[in-house]
Amino acid sequence: MKLTKLLAATAICALGAGMAYAEGAKIFVIGGKPDDPFWGIVKRGAEDAGKLAEAQGGSVTWLGPQNYDNLGVDAAELIRQAIDQGATGIVGPNWVPEAMDPAFKAVVDAGIPLVIYNAGGIEAADRLGAMNYVGAVDYKAGVAGGEYLGKAGGKSGVCINSLPGAANIEDYCRGFGDGITAAGGKVDVLPLPATAQGNVTAVAQAIKAYLLEHPEIDSVFTTANLDAVGAVQGIAQAGMEGKVKLCGVNFDAAILDQIDKGTQACAIDQQGYQQGFYAVSILNGYVNYGLTIPTREILTGPGIVDAVNIKATLAGAEQGTR
Repeated sequence: MKLTKLLAATAICALGAGMAYAEGAKIFVIGGKPDDPFWGIVKRGAEDAGKLAEAQGGSVTWLGPQNYDNLGVDAAELIRQAIDQGATGIVGPNWVPEAMDPAFKAVVDAGIPLVIYNAGGIEAADRLGAMNYVGAVDYKAGVAGGEYLGKAGGKSGVCINSLPGAANIEDYCRGFGDGITAAGGKVDVLPLPATAQGNVTAVAQAIKAYLLEHPEIDSVFTTANLDAVGAVQGIAQAGMEGKVKLCGVNFDAAILDQIDKGTQACAIDQQGYQQGFYAVSILNGYVNYGLTIPTREILTGPGIVDAVNIKATLAGAEQGTR
């Protein structure tokens, strides 16, 4: 069944490739909100790949929500906007499948080549009839964090979920739980309202309160950049700096500085720049020349950034690619 769907999707995409060739690829990329540090790196990768698309007569347009309050519905609307604006290729994350899948299926039904990236995995790409998946496997990223903190002696952890209902965030927490449990620990999940993500003060206050109520916690796992910044503050405000270790998904200059100073143990690297760059490159090559990538799952993570490789990672951050 999967093979049949893939062949059908490929045939549809081939028609789109032939029609778009004369004008160059008109690629739309669905991503995070404008001030999200992680998504700024993904956008940089997409735009760098877009320079080639523009040189060939095409374009790359970034579409992102203004906030994450109604993520699935808003993202689905952005996908439909891309269709309406004449996209000849669309890149998007499968954050909230129940809300976004109908919009993605409309992309494929319209004969527009689709690449899923960042969230959803190859399972989402197969289910939706997309060409490929580019990104990390969110569950495995969580496992990596749990195993890391477990090996460092963690026995009681908490995963901070500031986007309840988002499948990729829930996969991070599930993976973290399995990773630390395998090392002999136990895990709880602290759900926060979506308005808390990106709000350093709100996250710090929530983590401080949680730690004061649960003094046995020795490991914290965050699922967004600024949540890790808030976590460091909350741990310090609870008087548990040095007792509680922190690992989180993604990083930016502030997080790398925390790792360099020792207030954060590690970050899980999913290489957002590569996600944007590869996804756009795949579509641009396909639409213009019918090029395909035999590997239908291009993994960009998870990797670990800690004290061992922090200096090299900082060098990449200075160039805007890490």
